[in-house]
Amino acid sequence: ALWTELVFALFGSLPGAAGLFFRSKLYPPLFAACGRNVLFGRNVTFRHPAKIRLGDNVIIDDNVLLDAKGTDNDGIRLADHVFIGRNTTIYCKNGDMTFASRVSVSANCTLVSANRLTLGAGTVLGGYCYLVSGGEYDYRDPTPFALQSGLKNAGELHVGANCWLGAQVVVLSGSNVGDHCVIGAGAVVTGDLPADSLALGMPARVVKSIPLPAGAAGPTSHG
Repeated sequence: ALWTELVFALFGSLPGAAGLFFRSKLYPPLFAACGRNVLFGRNVTFRHPAKIRLGDNVIIDDNVLLDAKGTDNDGIRLADHVFIGRNTTIYCKNGDMTFASRVSVSANCTLVSANRLTLGAGTVLGGYCYLVSGGEYDYRDPTPFALQSGLKNAGELHVGANCWLGAQVVVLSGSNVGDHCVIGAGAVVTGDLPADSLALGMPARVVKSIPLPAGAAGPTSHG
């Protein structure tokens, strides 16, 4: 809508406390839902905000892109206390994304969904991580890649609760990472990883179990 574009254009790059104030007042009505105390950084780009839902105390840092593009998808849901680091791209290709409470996505990450992508409660992504749910090309199809839709799908992508993905980790379509996993920097996840695992390498392989501390209770994946 014209009003939405005008608000983003006038206040999206406004610096300092004034920018934070005006964005906090003018941005929330533009979304499908927006909780309390949401902080919007500078030069954040929102596409299809009517399909973006934000919980309480969400922080979206500078230069982030959130795009809920699609014809029949639900879009993007960020639960309470989610943090999205600067220069990160979160992009739907007619897919859906759900980030549970206290998910933290570091700077310069890319998350793409043509299907469904979920991150469980308390999960942390290091810088430059790349997660993709769907959107692949078919090398067996004689059609040139540039002429394919790029929406071939290997399945949903789920990362459980209380996981830590190191810097530059790649997680591909169809992967299912259990709760309380640690994925070493630069690893490439191509399938299922059981809960309480430390995984390294390309492709990622479990090298040891990492049981919870005594008396600790694991969070639920969709809390």
